[in-house]
Amino acid sequence: MAQEYKRIILQPNKEKSLSRRHPWLFSGAIAKKDSNIKDGDIVEIFSNDGKYLATGYFQNETIAVKVLTFEKQEINQDFINQKVLSAVMYRKTMGMFGDENNTIFRLINAEGDFLPGLIADFYENMIVVQFHSVGMYLMRDMIVKALAENVPDIEFIYSKSSSTLPKCQDIQAKDEFLWTKSREGKASAFSDEFFNQIMMWVATENGCRYSIDFKQGQKTGFFIDQKSNRKLVSELSRGKTVLNCFCYTGGFSLAALKGGAVKVDSVDISKRALNICDANVDMNGFHNKTAVTHFEDKELAEDIAAKPIVHESKCEDVVEYIDKIPSDMYDMIILDPPAFAKHQRDVNKALKGYRTINQKAMEKIKSGGLLFTFSCSQAVSREEFATMLFSCAALAKRNVRIVRRLPHNYDHPQSIFHPEGEYLKGFLLYVE
Repeated sequence: MAQEYKRIILQPNKEKSLSRRHPWLFSGAIAKKDSNIKDGDIVEIFSNDGKYLATGYFQNETIAVKVLTFEKQEINQDFINQKVLSAVMYRKTMGMFGDENNTIFRLINAEGDFLPGLIADFYENMIVVQFHSVGMYLMRDMIVKALAENVPDIEFIYSKSSSTLPKCQDIQAKDEFLWTKSREGKASAFSDEFFNQIMMWVATENGCRYSIDFKQGQKTGFFIDQKSNRKLVSELSRGKTVLNCFCYTGGFSLAALKGGAVKVDSVDISKRALNICDANVDMNGFHNKTAVTHFEDKELAEDIAAKPIVHESKCEDVVEYIDKIPSDMYDMIILDPPAFAKHQRDVNKALKGYRTINQKAMEKIKSGGLLFTFSCSQAVSREEFATMLFSCAALAKRNVRIVRRLPHNYDHPQSIFHPEGEYLKGFLLYVE
């Protein structure tokens, strides 16, 4: 017998977006719905004249339903298996599995892989998942089973969802291991002490080794979406002095060092992030100023100290740091700040923040310098970000060329029906 789901009926003439396969239904389009629909319930959506439109999960928010399918079918283990397998096959087609120089990539990208509310990142045989909705969280057992069966050579699946789920009194989500490669496959087969010992996980991107702070770090532990942009930094950094602002754990810093930068300064307000950044620099064999005092062997310390220092971390506010540095100090500046606008109401404030740091960077960078600048604020459009950069160039009185527009990496596919999926906007600028 086919599964019966609760029903949502739309207002007249409100089915246009769903007929175009957009995966969101807004609450204002709803005329009526079955009683007792709770967050996370699977629902079927019908037009006002009774035509079936889509199936998804309900949430008591402005986006009332996130669509899982536009075909009338059950949301069961087979359905989840097919979606996960599709995501895996896309990444196999793009050559992401089996590359020892790249063992970091996004495995499931929410709407981009037709599983809205679910993020899964692959870190060298570990998968870190984040559930961003109650609906996806309630399907976690099916999702874990599908990942375990369809992703080759994984050892652990870890959920980092305590901060990403909306508040719901029926759900007490915690960050925890959900699966391990054991006879039973359940994380409960091991003690808490065993898992507590795993604080970092090491994986590779573009030939650089990184410690992944998957338990306490931002997102799932690393900013995977910048992979192709870090590769471009590496290709252009030979012989350059580089400033990496909002450096986090040093993704762009390592890329620049690997590409032959003569000096890289990494600036972030988080001491914990900088400690990991320094450890990543050391792990990859680059000379780090803060590492010189770590050696008890005095001769070894003196030998290291005699070599040119190629990396220095600075625990400072980025705006204050750029404000005080002399002009013409850096050949390349990278600005990759956290999201300044989480909601549409914050856009003007966010653009003001972007304008401040970009104008200062344009004023201070060497003539002929390269500026990599990004916004990961979904609410800020690419056009708004570009207009802001135009005003910065005018105020800084510098001639600026757009070299390239920089998107997120191709392991972050975007559904053609969901333009909102393009959240990362970047530009490479040449500043005279």
